[in-house]
Amino acid sequence: MIPTGRLKASSRSLIGLGALCLAVSLPSWAQVQTSKSETAGEAVKSVKIDRGEIVYINGNSAIVKMEDGTLRHFDNIPDSVTFMVDGQPVNIHSAKVGMKVEKQTITTTTPRVVTTVETVTGKVWQVSPPNRVILTLENGENQEFKIPKGQKFTVDGKETDAFALKKGMKISAQRVTEVPETVVAQEIKRTGSAPPPPAEQPKQDVPILVAVARPTPPAPVQTAAAEPAPKKLPKTASNLPLIGLLGVWLGALSLMCTIVRKIVSYTQSPRF
Repeated sequence: MIPTGRLKASSRSLIGLGALCLAVSLPSWAQVQTSKSETAGEAVKSVKIDRGEIVYINGNSAIVKMEDGTLRHFDNIPDSVTFMVDGQPVNIHSAKVGMKVEKQTITTTTPRVVTTVETVTGKVWQVSPPNRVILTLENGENQEFKIPKGQKFTVDGKETDAFALKKGMKISAQRVTEVPETVVAQEIKRTGSAPPPPAEQPKQDVPILVAVARPTPPAPVQTAAAEPAPKKLPKTASNLPLIGLLGVWLGALSLMCTIVRKIVSYTQSPRF
């Protein structure tokens, strides 16, 4: 059985330990004033453009032929993803094969420095230089603080270190922290163009007119004009052939006369 005196002492110890833990674990925003400021640098933008043509659609999946000829499969495309086509949003369910799509990804990278200033004011209740100090804050509560290396305190308008702190001094301390950050923001623009309409096929019950091309008449051929006939024929032959022909005819006539005389003389001569 535990003695009553020891039980009471243990209870007081536990209560004191709990109060100390509670004081240390109190939210710092109730005792420490914190202010933050941001200093942004020059933003850098980059634009990436992806173009392609939809060659296959099945439910929320699509295959796009990219500009470089490669095929990319997009699966489980959300209904909220839309492309602006002729001023109207088009999602995966209203898209069509043959539609050309374009995606612009605009990335903005901005460097910045976040400066945090923490200020605390109170009376020194206990100090253990150079590691920790317990201050009695304005609300009457005690809180323990770890002293960063090189931390300075302001006492009566003068700066001092942790070794000069004494119990009952009213002090204020300030800690400035600068953290560099990089903020990356993306903006995506999606546009597209509808596929061209299919060529209209002629109806079967409508006669088809066949245009017959007329033959093109040949171009007139220009011929050289004939030279006029000369008024007088040139002398190309002499009278010798005519004279020779006349001589032959007279010779034949003389021969016939000779033959006729012989026949007549033969018939008139006496016969025995």
